[in-house]
Amino acid sequence: MRMFSVHCLVGRYPRVPRQRNPAAAVVVSAVLAAAAALAGCEYSYDDGRGELPRAPVVTDAAIPRDPLQDRPVSGAELDAWAKEVLPDAEGQVFHINYGTVTAGRQKTGTTGQLPSGTYSLTLACRSERRVSFTVRDAEFALVDLSLRCGTSRVNVVHLSKDSVLRMTVEARSDANFAYRISRI
Repeated sequence: MRMFSVHCLVGRYPRVPRQRNPAAAVVVSAVLAAAAALAGCEYSYDDGRGELPRAPVVTDAAIPRDPLQDRPVSGAELDAWAKEVLPDAEGQVFHINYGTVTAGRQKTGTTGQLPSGTYSLTLACRSERRVSFTVRDAEFALVDLSLRCGTSRVNVVHLSKDSVLRMTVEARSDANFAYRISRI
């Protein structure tokens, strides 16, 4: 059996001094100068479409919502708030209620006998947290909603027979509530 061995002689060859070529340096310098000159150039042409329309300048900053707007109110302020969130409705209004519910409690109320038909339920609240609304007839929950306060919500329900509705409002923190039931 034969054995082969390879010996590397790295670094053992004599060094040859590197020669500099002045012509190559001139060519490289000229190429770099031309590239630098072209980098500042701008090319434009007319494509026939005309100028682009200018975007409108918006100067009004969005004003954040006042956090005190969500705090519950009482007395005349409560009356004014209820009129604001429950504006006059088209159609026949059957029931309106508004008031205050304390933290961890619930308020219940019932309507009179409502004839069969289609109704809109407008719900609103004023609190720093969500408020839960539940609307039931004798058999079913027609609306079960956790409403973010500061908005109004309109739900449409259809009563297939004459019914009395039971409204329940529940809150985790003090809240104002308002609701209206009107026939469409």
